[in-house]
Amino acid sequence: MNLLEAHFSGTKVLVTGHTGFKGSWISEWLLGLGAEVVGVAVEPNTQPAMFEQLDLQRRLEHHILDIRDREALLALVERTQPRVVFHLAAQPLVRYSYAHPVETFAINVMGTAHLLEALRLVDGPCEAVLITTDKCYESRETTELYREEDPMGGHDPYSASKGAAEIVISSYRRSFFEPASYDRDHRTAVGSVRAGNVIGGGDWASDRIVPDAMRAIAKGEPIAVRNPDATRPWQHVLEPLGGYLLLAASMARSKTVEQRQDLFGAFNLGPDPAANRSVRDLVEAVIEYWPGTWTQQADPDAVHEAKRLNLSIEKAERVLGWRPVWDFENAVQKTVDWYRNVHDDPDSAGDVTRTQIAEYSGVFGSDL
Repeated sequence: MNLLEAHFSGTKVLVTGHTGFKGSWISEWLLGLGAEVVGVAVEPNTQPAMFEQLDLQRRLEHHILDIRDREALLALVERTQPRVVFHLAAQPLVRYSYAHPVETFAINVMGTAHLLEALRLVDGPCEAVLITTDKCYESRETTELYREEDPMGGHDPYSASKGAAEIVISSYRRSFFEPASYDRDHRTAVGSVRAGNVIGGGDWASDRIVPDAMRAIAKGEPIAVRNPDATRPWQHVLEPLGGYLLLAASMARSKTVEQRQDLFGAFNLGPDPAANRSVRDLVEAVIEYWPGTWTQQADPDAVHEAKRLNLSIEKAERVLGWRPVWDFENAVQKTVDWYRNVHDDPDSAGDVTRTQIAEYSGVFGSDL
């Protein structure tokens, strides 16, 4: 039994945003580890939705609740008393944030504050991992790697909301969840994670290059690409999820204040630098595995999006022992395989997802 199986088997885990793309993947992985999963989220907002394709509503404790409702969220945390929390609930789209900035700030900033306030008031034994994004950093538009101590910022409302969420997390951690006062039997530990651009099967959102590409190919249409030269730290969704799980388990196993000072903080979880590729590279890799075509459709009135995002993962490698498992080509191939299999057999989503988790964790977990 590796570290993750030992830590999560029989453990009550609260996942916010469990009806979303990443929330569905981590819920499936946790169920496979034997965890007792409690999910809290709004209804799935895509059709199809991976949450429904995996039949997760029947297999975990499912709650429809908006994290902007502070009292309802507090009541749920008080009642369920989770041992581990993964906070993934968010408004996750840059372009949507331009049309709905107040909603984006309310969900991403105040929703995060509501969860932290619930954890403060309940103050039970808990390891909480809160997820933001690589876009939380003040953009420099250079090839220089972003490190955890770099300043938060954000040009667009989405990025700014995630930078603000990180500041809220840091404030709560320093004010109420100090590593020096942590007691595994009585107190809460808080860490945050900034992941790169994740790809993987089951993402059905609009305005994301991979699901847009999959829909176009399935219809026999060219893939419309807005910004072919924009570079991103592409990684398969299982890469950061493995880091989330490892961080929670590592916080619980920490023995000294020095270890906790390192663990109870922020981590970048990105790919190897070789996976920092352009959108053009990504699309051309996709059509190697599922033949299609693409065309550039630049919008002269398009909203601003960062052109370069590169993360330093030195801290995660040093402190957690986490490192990427699947390179860029593997990540693209696994992603396309998922969509092609489910396109050919819509009932295969659960089997394909669990097979990929087993393939990934067989390598990822071998060193734990």
